[in-house]
Amino acid sequence: MTWPSDDVLLDLLNSTPIVGGVAQDLLADPAEARDWLRQRGGDGSPEERDAVRQVRDTLQGVVRGDRPVSDLAPFLEGATYRPAVSKRGVEWSLDAPPGRATSVRVLLAWDALERTRPGRLRPCANTECGLFLLDRSKTNRARWCSMAVCGNRMKARRHYQRTQRPPAGAC
Repeated sequence: MTWPSDDVLLDLLNSTPIVGGVAQDLLADPAEARDWLRQRGGDGSPEERDAVRQVRDTLQGVVRGDRPVSDLAPFLEGATYRPAVSKRGVEWSLDAPPGRATSVRVLLAWDALERTRPGRLRPCANTECGLFLLDRSKTNRARWCSMAVCGNRMKARRHYQRTQRPPAGAC
């Protein structure tokens, strides 16, 4: 069975970017969503699109700390995970209700990430951004989804604020 990588999980979480101050949804258009899902191993069906969008929205809230993990439970109903022995060893297969295999796989990828690298998946520190990052640094101190974009913006903003303050003791 092919599981979504951390990158597919991050792609899904980041499929609602804020552009020019307006939230976008890269999965809102059915044709674009079908292509997006197929490029990432899904079937692109309308049911899959709806399930993935619902999981994304809930998972974003969980990662931001706005929703409890228990809100993910309904998305796992009816899914089973079975082992089988093959020539290559133990292989696992997922049985999920129609249109929900991709969303269940995303949740399994999120769970694996939380178990193996807790705290590494988080929202960008730029509150105007809305994207998420997976901190792969040794120190686990990354703050921005992109140093080139959000990191530079935040640093420039802080610099501007520092230079606009009157010197201490000035009238």
